[in-house]
Amino acid sequence: MHGPVAARRRPARAQDGRVCTVVVRRSGGRPVQVLALRDELTSRPFDDPGRWWPEFPDVVGGRDATAGGTWCATRVGTGATALVLNRPQRPVATPGAPSRGVLPLLGVTHGADWTAHVDPTGMASFLLVLATPDRLVTWDFDGTHLREQEHGPGTLMVTSGGPEDRKAERFLDRLTAAGSRDEWRRLVQAAPPTDDPGALVVRHERDGKVFATVFGQLIEAEPGRLLLEHSRRPWTGEPWTTLAVGAPG
Repeated sequence: MHGPVAARRRPARAQDGRVCTVVVRRSGGRPVQVLALRDELTSRPFDDPGRWWPEFPDVVGGRDATAGGTWCATRVGTGATALVLNRPQRPVATPGAPSRGVLPLLGVTHGADWTAHVDPTGMASFLLVLATPDRLVTWDFDGTHLREQEHGPGTLMVTSGGPEDRKAERFLDRLTAAGSRDEWRRLVQAAPPTDDPGALVVRHERDGKVFATVFGQLIEAEPGRLLLEHSRRPWTGEPWTTLAVGAPG
């Protein structure tokens, strides 16, 4: 592990949350737009987006209250946003491996060089998305190999894989055609949570535990400016909380 930022190591069961649906739109001359829907155990506590990490003073994101990391982070000065999604190949990390929740923080801090600052060996599988004004890159780690892929301008939709990939089949065309973030929000609000993994918002109850969509956020980011709207009940018609942040100084 190198550089000024050290990836925190956590016990194997400590995970910093999941984002199960991510939509990114990049088009020339416009801010990067992101829709992120976080699916997690409803019993797992978390904090709404803020500047939670003194070592990353220019970074805004929600904080997992159990392990301290994040599922989505934006660096205000550069307009970079990074998000981590769980993947199915290796669901549990080896003891002592870094938590996935550190990856968005490293991504927005170091860009594509984040791989020099954490060793993924032993980590649970993940997909890391890094969206900047100039690039859109994903890294897919299956528990053994890390594969990098560059994406061109347009609208990209990714999920946690498996049955959830049906989300793209159902919604990508509509998300691409939508002309604004408000239209994205209306798609999220079009139906209540369901047990269908191909739905945008979900609710699964198994063995007395509830795994559901617990957070939704819309991001518009460019260097020096972040507009973030978020809700813990994104499928309802309730107003979303707005957070507008400019670069310090």
